Amino acid sequence: MAAGPASPGGRSREQMPHLSKMERVVLSMQDPDQGVHMRSQRLLVTVVPHAVTGNDTMEWLIHKYCISEEEALRLGTLLLRHGYLYPLQDPGSLVLRPDETFYRFQTPYFWMSTLWPAAELDYAIYLAKKNIRKHGALGDLEKEHHGQLHRKMNHMWDLVVMQAREQLRAAKQRRKGDRLVIACQEQTYWLVNRPPPGVPNVLEQGPKRGSCTARQVLMNADFYKREIECCRRALGRTRVKSSVSLEAYLKFSNQHRPHDPIMSGCLPSNPWITDDDTYWAINAPRVAEPTQLRVQRWAFSFQELLEDPVGRAHFMDFLRIEFSAENLSFWEACEQLRHGGQAQVPGLVDAVYQQFLAPGAAHWVNIDSQTMERTLEGLQRPHRYVLDAAQLHIYMLMKKDSYPRFLKSDMYKTLLVEAVIPPETKRRVFPFMWKPRRSSPSPALLPASASGECVAAPGGPGGGPGEA
Repeated sequence: MAAGPASPGGRSREQMPHLSKMERVVLSMQDPDQGVHMRSQRLLVTVVPHAVTGNDTMEWLIHKYCISEEEALRLGTLLLRHGYLYPLQDPGSLVLRPDETFYRFQTPYFWMSTLWPAAELDYAIYLAKKNIRKHGALGDLEKEHHGQLHRKMNHMWDLVVMQAREQLRAAKQRRKGDRLVIACQEQTYWLVNRPPPGVPNVLEQGPKRGSCTARQVLMNADFYKREIECCRRALGRTRVKSSVSLEAYLKFSNQHRPHDPIMSGCLPSNPWITDDDTYWAINAPRVAEPTQLRVQRWAFSFQELLEDPVGRAHFMDFLRIEFSAENLSFWEACEQLRHGGQAQVPGLVDAVYQQFLAPGAAHWVNIDSQTMERTLEGLQRPHRYVLDAAQLHIYMLMKKDSYPRFLKSDMYKTLLVEAVIPPETKRRVFPFMWKPRRSSPSPALLPASASGECVAAPGGPGGGPGEA
């Protein structure tokens, strides 16, 4: 079992309605007048107050709900597996025993429906605290989880140990009985949220389903008020006008028209219909001096800049000036990982992590804690898309911050001025097929001629030569 985040931790109370029912049962059991009989229990030299036995719990359930012993045992076991009761002598066994075994009610602070989601950091602090208290004598499963979390949170393990030591220091100021109770409460909570292998997770839920019973809608004044308000919001919703859409389309067309070979032609000539391949040479992926149209395309979008090897190289030079070249290097490394061979994926993932993400890396990149947590979780089973979240974060950072400054920089303006403008070369493609066009003479359009020359063209309206 991996020490990953518990999936049911983020579910709302509405998706687990049985928790509220169980809580009502637990509150009834703690009633001072009609609840389960509680007593103080001595464990060696420690006195634990408000303890209940398994026999008293079963008898109370049988008399309260008029159920059989088997049903009462099943209900009591469910209360323990959900963490509302916990045993004092064997905290690892969440099963109700119909004997004189002592149990205690869990404090509402650790109830499943009122506590925040079980986080990796809290679990790591709990294991570190238990490891310090027991001098490393953890169970096999807890040792495995402790090692996984240590590797996963290596960049913040000092914080985990510091928090664990602070909690142990605060616990020393409490009575021995209170320390025992708190230790049992924490262990029960993590047994419910991190069940060992083979134990069913009682907090797992299936897909959310709607209620089978149809709700009856009251057609009163409040209902019609809500309908009117909904229609009013729908009418006031922002919509794009056709004029705005057409204006954006015209702007896009005017921007891309000089770069369209069909609409504006190729400079210096079209290599598909001529013998001149200069167009391919000056627009090769790697050239010393790019053309002006090519440099202008870099300002269309950030993706246009990254897709051009020459533009990416100049952008890298700009980032080196700003001391942020590691961002683009990390993006290129992620692209190499995504499109590389499958056999090289584990090695590339480890190399990228050690170079850009590990604590004290040579080219460390700055990503937020949530993205780092997702990335570290995915590194346990590396694949070619494991760094997509971190790559997208760095991509958006460059797009919103570095890219606009690059377009406004003197470097880009200098490249735009010094870019190559190919001279236009006009050549007749197929001279034997080209003939000058002549308009067909029409008597209605010809001026009156005093010389009486014959201007009518034999050969019909198709028009042969009409002048002698």
